[in-house]
Amino acid sequence: MDSAQVVEKILSEAQAEADRILSEAKEKVAAEESSLESTLADYRKESESLAAAAGAEKKSRMLANGRMELRKEELFVKQGLLDEVFAKAGEQVIALSDESYCKLMESLLVKAVETGNEEVVVGKNESRLDGGFVKRVNRNLGPGFKGNLQLAQDRCDISGGFILRRGKVQTNVSVEVLISEARQELEMELAATLFENV
Repeated sequence: MDSAQVVEKILSEAQAEADRILSEAKEKVAAEESSLESTLADYRKESESLAAAAGAEKKSRMLANGRMELRKEELFVKQGLLDEVFAKAGEQVIALSDESYCKLMESLLVKAVETGNEEVVVGKNESRLDGGFVKRVNRNLGPGFKGNLQLAQDRCDISGGFILRRGKVQTNVSVEVLISEARQELEMELAATLFENV
């Protein structure tokens, strides 16, 4: 073999080795790219999953906060409705006819009397509970009472009803107190009735 053929053979073998190395390198790069794509796909899935979970958690928190605010607003509105109902009830007691109002107050006064020597203190603008009213109550007090109730000279700041006073002891039977006591007793029942379908 001459030198040209030797060179040709060396070049041919070198070219074949280069082609083999290049082919292996391409295969290795393709395998690494495939592995990298797979890893990136896994990371994308994990990121999307984490983002979805975080989004769902944030959505859940936002919905819970929204529901809580809605419940607060609903409670506020319901409380306002109850306030209105009881305010109207107080107004209706004050607006009773003179006869009905006096009968109601007489029955309350008879129940509140402990000795029959108390003073009846009425509101500043009260005109229906007067001396004649107190005399009627004195006549209607049952046995065991002295029947010496007196209309007090001073007046108090109530819209209706009275305060029964014996020395320093006072029994408040004002319309405001009556409505407040009725509200305490009836509030849960009324709330259930008024708002059962809300």
